[in-house]
Amino acid sequence: MKLTREEVRHVAELARLQLSDAELDEYAGQLGQILTYAQQVQSVDTSSVPPTPQVLPLSNVLADDESQESLSNSQAVRNAPDSDDGYFRVIAVFDDKGA
Repeated sequence: MKLTREEVRHVAELARLQLSDAELDEYAGQLGQILTYAQQVQSVDTSSVPPTPQVLPLSNVLADDESQESLSNSQAVRNAPDSDDGYFRVIAVFDDKGA
């Protein structure tokens, strides 16, 4: 499938890419080859192939939900770079001046 430079330029603009004239020529050939291959793959008769949403058997890899004792407040903030009275201190992201 042959693509024109204008078609490649349009696709590049949709992708917000700025391509040189040399790149437009190069990518026109490459994209044309990709589209030709896609047409070839679409022509394969797959009517006898059942839908295959997953090629490997699925299994649940998550642990069972079990309640367990959580960290105490002092343990939770022990390695914090900055804490105050049992709370994590972080740099303010928003301030009242910008509102």
